[in-house]
Amino acid sequence: MALKVKAKEREMKVGQYAGTYRYVMLPELYSTLATEKVIREAALRSGVSQGMMQACWDAAGEVIKAWATEGHSVALPGLGTMRFGLSAKSVADVNDVKTSLIKTRRIIFTPNTELKQELKQTAVVITCYDREGNEVRRVTSDDGGNVEDNDTDTNTGGTGGNTGGGNTGGDAGSGEGLG
Repeated sequence: MALKVKAKEREMKVGQYAGTYRYVMLPELYSTLATEKVIREAALRSGVSQGMMQACWDAAGEVIKAWATEGHSVALPGLGTMRFGLSAKSVADVNDVKTSLIKTRRIIFTPNTELKQELKQTAVVITCYDREGNEVRRVTSDDGGNVEDNDTDTNTGGTGGNTGGGNTGGDAGSGEGLG
């Protein structure tokens, strides 16, 4: 199995390369798997009926949603954990703290070690296309498979934790904000 990436030759509109053509890589998007297909495969692998698997799937989704929206970090078996966070502006005076300081709410997913290892070992196949859309080259990965490690909340963009602690001063867009 391999991750498929396409590198398309595009004219840069801004930045230091404005007006030049450069190859820009993006993952090829796969179709979304239908829930029914996932349920069928999970039932087959676990030896339980599809109806039972569907009931468990629905119940697990509701529990995860309920607990995560109550501020818990929720384990997703075999995958990692998810929690909610936010990006907000900071203020110097406690009397200026209000919900309008919140810029965005987000879902934060932290993959477990096994999932990161699997990603690290997965080959990447890059198909290069020129500006006319013609395939000009195909490359298969031979890199070390570095995986971004976001296990620690370094607050790049104000992704505050569940305890309300965090940064002081500044704007979340600059890497500082209410955590």
